[in-house]
Amino acid sequence: MPLPETALVTLRCRANEAQRRDGIIDDPMAIRLMESIDYDFSKFKLSTNRQDLALRALAFDESARSYLTDHPKATVVALGEGLQTSFWRLEAAGLGSEFRWLTLDLPPIVELRQRLLPDSPRISTCCQSVLNFTWMDLVDPADGVFITAEGLLPYLEPDDALSVIRECAQRFPGGQMMFDLPPKSQAVLARQPLWTALRGTWPRTPFSLSVSELADLARIVPGVRAVRNLPLPRGRGPLFYRLMSRTAGLPIQRPLRRLIGIAFPTLATLTLLEFDS
Repeated sequence: MPLPETALVTLRCRANEAQRRDGIIDDPMAIRLMESIDYDFSKFKLSTNRQDLALRALAFDESARSYLTDHPKATVVALGEGLQTSFWRLEAAGLGSEFRWLTLDLPPIVELRQRLLPDSPRISTCCQSVLNFTWMDLVDPADGVFITAEGLLPYLEPDDALSVIRECAQRFPGGQMMFDLPPKSQAVLARQPLWTALRGTWPRTPFSLSVSELADLARIVPGVRAVRNLPLPRGRGPLFYRLMSRTAGLPIQRPLRRLIGIAFPTLATLTLLEFDS
């Protein structure tokens, strides 16, 4: 089974950003991994200046670091982890050696990760679909659980994506879950035949929620105590540094975020769910 292009594109953009002298992310493991994979990354024809995927990674790091600061023995569960290298960035952040990590993904990704990435007694791997909820039996919630679904939920059918959220909220009291979603308009387009004409073989992204629908999760999903829409980390350049940072907290920020979401769907909404204790 070939590697999914979504995972390869994410890795390439993040590694390219880390290689820049003015890069916004320090990710030597991503560089090492990209250079170890025998693949023609140039076929994607992506600009080396694209920083949205690095910004998304930084946002997930920040939330995970905050949770681990309060729960140093917690388990981070990386759903559909792909070729992310988050564990090593968090380890380099000086969070100690007590937190644990569970990687969940399908066979091609798991095999590549085990072959090319360093082993650690703190990393466990589960090779199965995220929709097979038996992976939850591998997680001890006693010391806290932080669940990441970085670049995952948009590719699930809406009922399946919501079932992942519901099951996590029920099984991991006191935990948190972070995910990103594209604009609602993209999810609507992905349900139409036009998607293939516009995006070719790129996987459909049929799931998204509006800001109001996200807020409603605290009411309709048992176990969800709070929903937080997260700001973008500070990036580089006139858009991600000057414009977004200078308008933080102002009414214009939300329409600007919508415009950014059209150009960079991975940054449309970054959401953190807090579960009941």
